[in-house]
Amino acid sequence: MSAVVHPFPPLYDADSRVLILGSFPSVKSREAMFFYGHPQNRFWRVTAALLGCAVPQTVEEKSAMLHSRHIALWDVISSCEINGSSDSSIKNARPNDIRPILAEGRIAAVFCNGQTAYRLYCRYLEPLCGREAVCLPSTSPANATFSLERLCEHWRIITQYL
Repeated sequence: MSAVVHPFPPLYDADSRVLILGSFPSVKSREAMFFYGHPQNRFWRVTAALLGCAVPQTVEEKSAMLHSRHIALWDVISSCEINGSSDSSIKNARPNDIRPILAEGRIAAVFCNGQTAYRLYCRYLEPLCGREAVCLPSTSPANATFSLERLCEHWRIITQYL
């Protein structure tokens, strides 16, 4: 188990209306220096389907798609001890401060990508910022019980805030 610090900044701007929080970047995301970098993670396919867009391939395309639809991305954890990409191995988590995103953006709703992000959000961030979050099923390939179609059904809620 190794201690790791979150290596890249949040994605948001003053027009952001929806904040989606993951737990902590996977090894592939840390290598790519951007969110949801594992090719089997379905985040980009789900959001593109909901937004009626082509699935973005590059960091620039991913950023542009989210900015154009007023979606902010960040993670609950700023540093932790973790084995590889395993959320279940996270120990000694330190939270990110999301208050600047809430203050600078026009965030109408906060969503957590998976149970770990939600549990950590409720523990560390909800008391800090006083905002409730909605737990969505994880887009991780580890969440094999959810098909892409089923994920889209659950994630569709974000579109009512855009």
